[in-house]
Amino acid sequence: MDGGSRAGNSAQAALAVRAVLQRVSRARISVEEKLVSEIGRGLLVFVGISHADREADADTLAEKLANLRIFDDPSGKMNLSVKDIRGEILVVSQFTLYGDARRGRRPSFAAAAPAARARELYEYFLEQTRASGLSCKGGVFQAHMQVELVNDGPVTILLDSTGAV
Repeated sequence: MDGGSRAGNSAQAALAVRAVLQRVSRARISVEEKLVSEIGRGLLVFVGISHADREADADTLAEKLANLRIFDDPSGKMNLSVKDIRGEILVVSQFTLYGDARRGRRPSFAAAAPAARARELYEYFLEQTRASGLSCKGGVFQAHMQVELVNDGPVTILLDSTGAV
């Protein structure tokens, strides 16, 4: 991650690959009533990419995702990662994570990356996650998807590549 260049600029520091992780028993994505992706136990990850994001941000987030200890060990303590449990990951690109609703009644998505760049980084993020040895599936970029999940816990974690969340 290129944290040094962001540290001095609080407006830019807020721009980072964002993710909402949900620990799931199962999750699935359908497009036009056709099943596209499905996982069992693991993580459903919604990913938002800003115009300022780079590959290093995706690398940081992929590493954090693979090693975050949010699954229960035999004594019921969150002490295991998705790698440890040999879980699966389902990643959904979601530009609305960069919705800014501080003014007016309609969110602005000005901080979200343009579609071509977002697709490139989304696919790179999938590759990096798979490279860590994890089973990782994706949604359909820019499609209207129906996402179904069974949240286990519930456990929902916010992450970004700066470590700010």
